[in-house]
Amino acid sequence: MNRLFVAYKPLFISSNNYLQQLKHKYGAHSGGFSGTLDPFAKGTLIVAFGQHTKLFRFFAKTPKRYRATLWLGAESSTLDLERVAKIERVERLEMGAISDAFAAHTGEIWQIPPKYSALRIDGRRSYKLALNGEEFELQKRKTTIYSLELISYCHPFISIECTVSEWCYVRSIGRDIAAYLGAHGSLSFLERINEGRFVYEDEKPLNPIDFIDLPRNNYSGDENDLFHGKKTVWNGLENRADGVYLIKCSNFFVIISIENSRVKYLQGHLPL
Repeated sequence: MNRLFVAYKPLFISSNNYLQQLKHKYGAHSGGFSGTLDPFAKGTLIVAFGQHTKLFRFFAKTPKRYRATLWLGAESSTLDLERVAKIERVERLEMGAISDAFAAHTGEIWQIPPKYSALRIDGRRSYKLALNGEEFELQKRKTTIYSLELISYCHPFISIECTVSEWCYVRSIGRDIAAYLGAHGSLSFLERINEGRFVYEDEKPLNPIDFIDLPRNNYSGDENDLFHGKKTVWNGLENRADGVYLIKCSNFFVIISIENSRVKYLQGHLPL
């Protein structure tokens, strides 16, 4: 089964366990997802079965949009509800202070990811290191917060909607805003609304090439050359400039790169 769709992960289940439920529901033997959602979070999850799992790296998945609620005064090692260790009283804030905090955390920023995340350190997931109590540090990453909007402020909870780039962690946004305001802070709610053009629409099947933002190329020769991965197709390509291209054929497509007149297949033939 080849299928691409957007699921809606419910609360308090891991993304992987939810994937297993979806595989059982559709009778799929192999499957994967892109963009792990933490167990306490809910929202859109890009899911693929069969050969479509090979395409995640080519999909346009940004910007991403989230709704979240920041709990001021809640100190948690996971930066969310799962491991709240202490709750401190925080004085009510002026709206100007919140606006200043949002302005300071909008645009291109450097962000330290949460230790409880799926990032790898020497081949091991950082959340597993954290669970084992091992000492480690995560390096700052450059990321972009395109917009950060206030939905409501009901002390000590600040509800926001944000639009962010790849590798931006909303839990870290909450931590950093709270620190700017002079407090600890953890998320009590997190929902992913969309990833690029991927939105939840009752798990309807999607055409993968509609979500691959690569320039198209054409081949004037025999389609079987592309089907069998022949590298001699360069002479028959309409565009021979260096780059990465998607070539759509009658009933399949391929993704190639061209460098110094040499063709490399980044993705062999997949059915349309």
